[in-house]
Amino acid sequence: MPKKIIKRFLPDYKKIREHKHLKIFGKLIHDPNLWHLNRRSVSGAFSVGLFMAFVPVPFQMVLAAAAAIPLRVNLPISAALVWITNPFTMPPIFYGCYKIGAWVLDTPVRNIEFELTVEWLMTQLGGIWAPFLLGCFLVATFSAVVSNIIIRWFWRSQVLKDWKERRRRRKEKRQKG
Repeated sequence: MPKKIIKRFLPDYKKIREHKHLKIFGKLIHDPNLWHLNRRSVSGAFSVGLFMAFVPVPFQMVLAAAAAIPLRVNLPISAALVWITNPFTMPPIFYGCYKIGAWVLDTPVRNIEFELTVEWLMTQLGGIWAPFLLGCFLVATFSAVVSNIIIRWFWRSQVLKDWKERRRRRKEKRQKG
């Protein structure tokens, strides 16, 4: 069952509740619905987490948690998925987003060497911000929608598989007994 698979990878909810950046939400994160594992909460959490992963701002984990609370989707999954864009993956992912935005806007792609400095942000970002942000929004939206569909499909197929297996075992048990 998908629930068993997911539980193996999730950290303890007490650890997440005590996370220093998530304490700003106070008692809101104590809502038990934020910790449930069901088809709706997990697929929604994938949508929130992947969408926020492509938002080019710091503290994406806090944004994912802030979105998970009113949407009542699984908070740990939402917060964990933003780490798809980490310091190692950000440059190629965000460059890909920039290229997608430039393609949609039909503007030429600049050859950019990314540096994490204020000077680079002030000089280079001014010329690429529109295709970059559009690309981030498009990739974030696409990822959120597609992940939601895939997770719901996977969850449903696993449940149907489990039902068939249960029926098969019951049938065998009746034939033996």
